[in-house]
Amino acid sequence: MFQKILIANRGEIACRVIRTAKKLGIQTVAVYSDADANAQHVQLADEAVYLGAAPAKESYLVMAKVIEAAQRTGAQAIHPGYGFLSENAAFADACDDAGIKFIGPSGNAIAAMGSKSKAKALMEEAKVPLVPGYHGDIQDPDVLKQHAMDIGFPLLIKASAGGGGKGMRVVNSLAEFATALEAAKREAINAFGDDKVLLERYVLQPRHVEIQVFCDQFGQGVYLFERDCSIQRRHQKVVEEAPAPGVSQELRQRMGEAALRAAHAIGYEGAGTVEFLLDQSGDFFFMEMNTRLQVEHPVTELISGVDLVEWQLKVADGETLPKTQEQLSIRGHAIEVRLYAEDPDNEFLPSVGRIEHLQFPQTSHRAWARVDSGVVTGDDVSMHYDPMIAKVIARGEDRGQALERLKGMLRQTYLVGPTTNRDYLLRILSVPAFANAELTTHFIEEHQDVLVEADHPALDTAIAICSAWLVDQRGVAQRHGSEGMTSFLKNWRMNLPASESMVLKSNDANYPVTVTANEQGYRVARIGKGHQVRIEQGETFDHAVWIDGQKIPVHIYHDPAQARIALFFAGSQLLLEQAKPDLGLQDHSADEHGVIAPMHGNVVAVLVSNGEQVVKGQALVIMEAMKMEHTLTAPYDGVISHIAYQGGDQVEEGQALLEVEEQSADVETEVSVEEGVN
Repeated sequence: MFQKILIANRGEIACRVIRTAKKLGIQTVAVYSDADANAQHVQLADEAVYLGAAPAKESYLVMAKVIEAAQRTGAQAIHPGYGFLSENAAFADACDDAGIKFIGPSGNAIAAMGSKSKAKALMEEAKVPLVPGYHGDIQDPDVLKQHAMDIGFPLLIKASAGGGGKGMRVVNSLAEFATALEAAKREAINAFGDDKVLLERYVLQPRHVEIQVFCDQFGQGVYLFERDCSIQRRHQKVVEEAPAPGVSQELRQRMGEAALRAAHAIGYEGAGTVEFLLDQSGDFFFMEMNTRLQVEHPVTELISGVDLVEWQLKVADGETLPKTQEQLSIRGHAIEVRLYAEDPDNEFLPSVGRIEHLQFPQTSHRAWARVDSGVVTGDDVSMHYDPMIAKVIARGEDRGQALERLKGMLRQTYLVGPTTNRDYLLRILSVPAFANAELTTHFIEEHQDVLVEADHPALDTAIAICSAWLVDQRGVAQRHGSEGMTSFLKNWRMNLPASESMVLKSNDANYPVTVTANEQGYRVARIGKGHQVRIEQGETFDHAVWIDGQKIPVHIYHDPAQARIALFFAGSQLLLEQAKPDLGLQDHSADEHGVIAPMHGNVVAVLVSNGEQVVKGQALVIMEAMKMEHTLTAPYDGVISHIAYQGGDQVEEGQALLEVEEQSADVETEVSVEEGVN
């Protein structure tokens, strides 16, 4: 077995590989950038080597630096994780040239599957079912347009060199094709350095079902069953589970054998995943093969009892597969969700910044529970990398038990700092269609109305809890000898009616409340509302609250310096601020005459010029953050009066990118009349 390995990655996957290496007695070397100097994977590893600046292209993606780090530390092998260099054929070859074992397939195998068009040709030879489409080398727009017409609509444009939803567009008509092609090619070259695309018929109501395969250096291979990854948003997986609901043993075997034919066709070694589209009739079609460990591998580990990273290390070291196909079996059901720092209420834009408070559910005493993460309280979520916070996974004896356990784990996941998709994930898991396993890749679109949260229904309850807790907390501090005694407590001690007024803010709305102490706890009153609240203070962040006779568990994080309080209860999170009472009378509205950067990122292109007349909804600026493009549009009809940034500029969240002088009603009427005449 290897004595020392280097992990050419960061975050949760680097931490996950380190855990298994330590279990096997293998020393580990981490690599890091400026942004990750104090990251968890650096703390966990035995050694760490600095690579460079925060942007991945200056650190994690520089092959020479990674290989030099392995040579300098005496690492015998490199584990690439996923993302970054994990599916880079040149990197695998460079490792071989340097005498370092690449823990994964050969460069030739990666190259064969890295080009989707070449992969399709290979799969056709291996008799793996394919979706009708065009996978050729000719990329002339007119030629592609003709092939699109031959294939028919709807169709899918896909980057030939990539995955993860980047460089991918669904086209519903010929009129949309040219614009979608340009966008897909631009996104593909930014993400993968190659703008080649392929075209495929878009299968309606499909499921995304993938097979986990594993091959050793002696030509032996097994499949470790399937995963359903149909719950996706913009082609990015959100929920994954194993086994796939409703898949019969006969279908599982056919898909598994097809996946192994795909792997053997390229002389595969190590862990890989063959992705299929599964239609309603039970037919399946090859999409692509990921020549690496998948993000969602934990669900396979939980139902099979196999440590896939351990298998990777053993196979890379020249051992045969630890188990045969007959020795593998499915035990129960597992479901995983990806917790991201993103804002579902703001078009899922990435959310960056300091993690002020982070607490996951306990897993040490629960064999069925697992959390894979690479961050802790105090870490920063950087704009330079994928915004994943953690993977939360639960196993059950059946799908229903796994689902209920996972929802319970999410309710016990608390993060204050960057906005996350936690509540959004809970809403997905709570949709009746999900419980009934009515899964397609269009699930999120079809249930958008129940997944988009309106005003929080429990806001009134939250205000009552937080205001009473703030007052009660001061009483706790006083009883523990904190300096000073508020006028509130003075009145309380003198048995006078003790009341305190405050204003709590939520989403820029102000809520004045009055808290009055009584024998039962506190009476919280605001206009038209009233609640009786009693606080049972816990030791840390977890407390019990009685509100109007009902006892509920709550998790509260209070930041006195910022006058903020985060409340988690009933599966939801609310962030409130304590303001001075007079703030409720102030007008904080401001005229906005332009387009503001909604996140940290880079300006890809400015699509307008000074003096140009624009209409509401017209695309003005294309931004890129975390390898995804975002199009910013005109908020109203008007004229571009100032452009502050150009393509290639880096901007911070909240910066004005350009100004739009709003068009008057008279001008709008005049234009409308002229258009009518013409």
